[in-house]
Amino acid sequence: MSRRPEWLRKKVSFKAKRDTDELLKDVGIATICQEAMCPNISECFGKKQATFLILGSVCTRACTFCNVTRGKPENVDYEEIKKVVEAIKRLSLKNVVITSVTRDDLSDGGAKHFFECVKAIKEFDKDIKIELLIPDFNEDRNSIEIVSNSGAQIVGHNIETIKRRYDIRSGSDYERSLRVLKMIKESNPRVNTKSGIMLGLGESEEEVVEVFKDLLSVGCEFLSIGQYLAPSKKHTPVVEYIKPEQFEKYKNIALGLGFRFVHSSPYTRSSYMAHEYLQI
Repeated sequence: MSRRPEWLRKKVSFKAKRDTDELLKDVGIATICQEAMCPNISECFGKKQATFLILGSVCTRACTFCNVTRGKPENVDYEEIKKVVEAIKRLSLKNVVITSVTRDDLSDGGAKHFFECVKAIKEFDKDIKIELLIPDFNEDRNSIEIVSNSGAQIVGHNIETIKRRYDIRSGSDYERSLRVLKMIKESNPRVNTKSGIMLGLGESEEEVVEVFKDLLSVGCEFLSIGQYLAPSKKHTPVVEYIKPEQFEKYKNIALGLGFRFVHSSPYTRSSYMAHEYLQI
């Protein structure tokens, strides 16, 4: 793929993110922002915003688009929950996003750890708004019910790409991800459901719109649409850089089909500007 177009040459300010970097290092908590090499990191860290990564930083799956370390995870660190609360306290956060690596080695996939994390945050400050971005938990209904009824305002699971490109999602399945989103809503009709898709992997407009319709059919309400950027030459290559006007077109199509809120731009990521989803 040729070099990135002008609209994807985002400047990274190391000075802007340094304080948050040091704070998180001092607390001892990981973020997906750092692990996934998010291009928005200096912007978000500069605003003291971060998406916490729980259940360690080693994933049991090997998706070829993701920069998170894959391998055999360590034992669950239950002190991690206290670290998340401490980071929230130091950053003075009122909106919190929590995600995790996939932990196929755990019987519940880590669902109880998510639940205890939300509980601890709410005990610290019941008014904090929480979004959980969960793995598929191997479609275990009990695990999904646990996170859906944790007290989080949003529970999301990313579809990531069109059905035809699921070769990049090791150990995952398109239909399973749809069923997970459906189970979240069935488990707790009051919780807001959310998903995200990456563009630039050779998908057609028709295929993207089909994903929108599939997500709506399982009760998904919120959607993020962003450009896929390969973390390295070893990862799945970018096929196409989608123009900003096409992202705007997709946003309008998605809203017209029935989504309640959509973020769609080249630099949109699952948790980017996450607080805006609850301001509608």
